[in-house]
Order: sequence, then structure tokens, then C-alpha cells
Amino acid sequence: MTGQRVSMKEPVCLIENDNDGKLRVVRSALDILDQIDQHVVVVSVVGLYRTGKSYLMNKLAGERKGFALGATIQSKTKGIWMWCVPHPDKRDHTLVLLDTEGLGDVEKGDEKNDNWIFSLAVLLSSTLVYNSMGTIDNNALEKLHYVTELTEHIKVKSNQRDGEESSEYLRYFPSFVWTVRDFTLTLEVDGRPITANEYLENALKLKTGQSAKVQQYNLPRSCLRNYFSPRWCFVFERPASGDKMRRMEELTDADLEPAFVEQAKEFCDHVFNEAKTKTLKQGLKVTGRLLGNLAETYVSAIRSGQIPCLDNAVLALAQIENSSAIERARAHYQKGMADWVAYPTETQEELSEVHAVMEKEAVAIFINNSFKDEDQKYQLELMKVLQEEYEKICQRNYKESQKSCESKIECIFAPLEEKIRDGSYMTPGGYKEYCNDLKLATSEYRSEGGRGVKVFWGGGASAILEYYASERENRAMEEQLVVQERLRADQQRTYEENVNQLMERMERDSRNAIAEHDRVLQARLKEQSDLLQQGFDDKASQMQREIDALKDAKAQEVENRPSFISKALDTVGTAATMFLPGIFPKIGGIALKLFSKLF
Repeated sequence: MTGQRVSMKEPVCLIENDNDGKLRVVRSALDILDQIDQHVVVVSVVGLYRTGKSYLMNKLAGERKGFALGATIQSKTKGIWMWCVPHPDKRDHTLVLLDTEGLGDVEKGDEKNDNWIFSLAVLLSSTLVYNSMGTIDNNALEKLHYVTELTEHIKVKSNQRDGEESSEYLRYFPSFVWTVRDFTLTLEVDGRPITANEYLENALKLKTGQSAKVQQYNLPRSCLRNYFSPRWCFVFERPASGDKMRRMEELTDADLEPAFVEQAKEFCDHVFNEAKTKTLKQGLKVTGRLLGNLAETYVSAIRSGQIPCLDNAVLALAQIENSSAIERARAHYQKGMADWVAYPTETQEELSEVHAVMEKEAVAIFINNSFKDEDQKYQLELMKVLQEEYEKICQRNYKESQKSCESKIECIFAPLEEKIRDGSYMTPGGYKEYCNDLKLATSEYRSEGGRGVKVFWGGGASAILEYYASERENRAMEEQLVVQERLRADQQRTYEENVNQLMERMERDSRNAIAEHDRVLQARLKEQSDLLQQGFDDKASQMQREIDALKDAKAQEVENRPSFISKALDTVGTAATMFLPGIFPKIGGIALKLFSKLF
């Protein structure tokens, strides 16, 4: 997807608190997202206030200024701010940076608001960056208590039970990056050098025991291990001296500590290379427009006192996006036909060829911008819409051809009619002259271009064309038969094109679903292996139930795929005959032929 690229000069507020303290989405920010047809990589940064989150986001944007830094103990960022810039490595993607209000702001003192800010950052991003100062110790993990409350603020399913398996959250949550600022320790354990990632995983190790103190110690660690995968860590030395720290926006890399500059570069390179496209269920890739709709849906739920639900959000968005996809496909088809069709076309086949190209492109636009189209309701609507558009164009082409034929007949036969009126043929040899003139005029008319599909449609009671009435009627009938046969062929091709693209999309969705199962399964298997190595046999045994359920779900996805696709084809074929009668005799054969390509 190439899509429209949007590059903002500075960040704007995406989500703010209104006068009543409730969160709301800023309309002007949604308007910006609505312009972005490209897929998006969404990176959110969260953390305690005054820990330098905004500086990292400015680095990702490639700017020294943008997100407010500030040099006092007051938090500068309020709500969630957004900066959309072209992705430096993926030309067909937009990088969306979300800088969140500092958590734990003593001036605001609103724990509930902090929880919602943290939850929205998780819901909207494909990579979540948690920024802290100093070290990753128990104190730092206790401050990240927001992660332990995620299940109270986010639901995966509308009928979700308490204690829903963590794999359901792992399926939808972003990757996790912990950045540690002003890090002064040496990265080693027992005298052995370790990586920053190993440092994080070592900090997330659990303790054995069942006491309340041990459970409290393990809770944030278990949540991070269960909800987020993969996980990375980056540590940063202090960037500059105290005086310079107050002027960070004015400093260049040359003014900063070389080690910090290199560490910041490694972090940015990681985000550019590893941060994935924002996706929803079954690997649906999110565009800027869809991201804006997601933000609206989640904030609307929070404002109404509900808990944001991922499944409900997808269903609500599907209705909006699928209807929009139909209109976008229709608009593309209308513009394409208007640009390429010169009325009247010489033949119905010429019109049909343009229709075939534009219809294929329109269907592709719909397929690429629609999702969760239950029973192919919206695709059938698109087929009907495009067929109606094509019929209008055919009618216009027919009428334009009729006018062209009448105009040419009047022009070419005018001299002959004039001779009849003034009696020029009422002389010896006049009849022979009349026949010769009639033959020449008729030949000229037949050789004249631009008549269109209605070649011999004559006008009025012209005595000249009455002579050829029989021939004209026969030729007109032949032309109509050709047109009707072409229209039936168009309907058949319409059906096949829709079925082809539908099957490709369903096959792609199935592959995405299986890949999603595999990703979560591999994460669970790794976590189980880590638990066994650390001596948590009971926890590893409990996780086996999740692993077995994931394996069963994957097997069921593979097993049900043929019948699911077959049912979809039957639905499309049966419903399509209502407005594409020309396909009725061949539906079964075509569907079977296409279906057999996959299995």
C-alpha cells in the first residue's frame, strides 16, 4: 500500500481532558489521521513524569524540537500527543509517535486518569516504550503497577470471563521496550558481561514461595512476561552535565556525551527496524484513518463508563470501514470510467474492456480496505453497486450512439433528400441516379466512425432509409445480440473477479490467523521454558493448558478453512444471481475451479 503520505511539522494533541476531566479525542488530530491511507507503525512512550520521554520521541522524529521537553519538575506533556512523520525505512508506512502524559504527576494526582492514559497507549500502539530513570529494580517495577491493572481496563472479548488467559492479551498487545535513562551500573552478572535485554529479563525473574510479599513481588513481573512479547531493553548514560540538561532542545549531538549519542542511535535504529505495523485481529493492518477511528471508539467507551473491548471495537470499525470501502471503490470506478470512456464507444467490447480494468481496481480497493465482512454482505453490496454503475454507463453509451447515428444519417442523406424534394430524380434515368446516390450515401454512412453500438438505428419516416428497413432491423437485432452477449460475459467476469479476490483475501486472512497463533504459541513456549529453568514447575504446568488450547485453535483454523471458504463462495454465488442473472448457469463450475486451486 503506497497511500497518501502525511508529514507534520510539529506534534498535535490527540487525546486531552475536557473541562469535566473526561478524556476526549481532538477533532483536528483525527482529521490528520483521516488523510493517511498508508499503514502505520505506532510507537507510544509512557513513564513517570519528568523522566525525559519526550526527548526520545523527538529523536525518533529526527528533530531536536517538537514534543515539549521542559527543564523543571513540572510535567510538560498533557494527555496524548501525536506526531506523524514518514517512516525512514518503510516508504509505504507512516510512523506515528505518541507521547503520553507523565504518570504519577503530583500536581494532577489522578490515578484513574493515569491508568486510562497507560491503557490507551497499549491499545493504540504496535510498540510500547516504557521510560524510567536509574535502574530496573523492585522500586521501578512497583512504579509500573499500571501493567498489573490492564485487565481491569481492557477486555479482549465482550463476554470475557475473569481470569481470561493471558495469551488472549499477548495476541493483541504491542511489543515492549524498556528504556532506562541516566544508567550508571555496569551490565554484568556474577562478573559476566550481559546485554541490556538480559538485564531486563534478569530483573523480571520470579521468586518462589506463596507469601503475600512474594506474590506482590511477582505480580508486575508476571504481567510483563505474560502480556508483552517480544521485550527489549536499552540503557542510556546521562546525556550531558546539569547546565546543558536544561538546554537539551538547543544542543546538537556534538554537545552530548558520545556514549549517549551512540545509545540513542541504537535505540532509534531498533525502532525503525523492529517496530511492526499496527495490526488488529487476524493480522489486519491499520491505516492512519483506522487508527483515528480506534482512538474514537476506545475513548468513547471510557467516557461512557465502559471498559474498552477489542472485539467490540473491531466490529464497530468494520461497519464504518466496510461502508467507506464501498464508497471509495465506487468513486474510483466512476472516476476511471469518466476518464477513459469516450462516448459513444465504437463497440460494446471496447466499453467492456475499460469496465473490466476499473472494476478490478475497484474490487481491489474494497478488499484492501474492508475486514470482518460477515457473510460477504458488503462485498455483495459492492458487486450490486458496480453493476448498477455499469448499466447506467451502458445506457448512456447506447443513447449517445443513437444520437450519433441519427446525426450522421441526417448529415449524409441530406443531399439525397433534397433531390427527392425538388424532383431531381423525376427525369429519364432519375431512378438509376437515385439508386446510385442511395448506395453511395449508405456506403458512406457504414464507413463513418463514431456511430457507436447502435449502428443502424434510423430516425423518423425517412423514405430513404425505409428502403433499407429490413436490413436495418436485422442489423440492429444482430448488434443488440452482440451487446447482450457481451453484457452476460461482463457479468460472468464480474463474478469471477470478485470470487478470485475474495478467495485471495480469505487465504491471506487465514495465513495471518495461523501466523498469529504461531507467534503467541512460540511466546508461550519460551515463557514455559524459562519457568522450568527457574524452577517454577507448577506455573509451567498451568501454562501447558494455554499451550494446548493454542495448538487446538490453530488446528481448528486449518481444519475449518476449506468449509469456511466454500460457504463464502456459496453465499456470494447465490446472492449474486439476484443482480447478475447472466452468471447463473456457471456459478457452480467457476467456484469449483477456483476453489480447487487452493486445495
